[in-house]
Amino acid sequence: MKTINYINSFLLGIPIILFLLAFLKIIDLTVFGLLSIILLGLFQVIISGYLLFHEPQNKYLQLYIVGVVFYFVMIYIDPFSSDDFKTYFGIGIPIILAFYLSILIYKKAN
Repeated sequence: MKTINYINSFLLGIPIILFLLAFLKIIDLTVFGLLSIILLGLFQVIISGYLLFHEPQNKYLQLYIVGVVFYFVMIYIDPFSSDDFKTYFGIGIPIILAFYLSILIYKKAN
């Protein structure tokens, strides 16, 4: 579990560092930051499925899976008329889900 925690922390830190460097105009690797976010999301969905398979009664993991399914359903059906709300929803929810699962993994590792 500690290895999963280290990998997750590394994958979570990559886009933060790359976007910080782009914000400070040191180097612009924003595209790589976006690609690393996709990799982080894929890793977290796979790990959450693995953890939920081993602990099917864990309410916190179930809540994470419900959040992921809710996000993709809302993106697919697109019920929002406001473009601003779509932007905030499309960016905000994955960030919240990433940090939520990171906290769960950290608590399990320690």
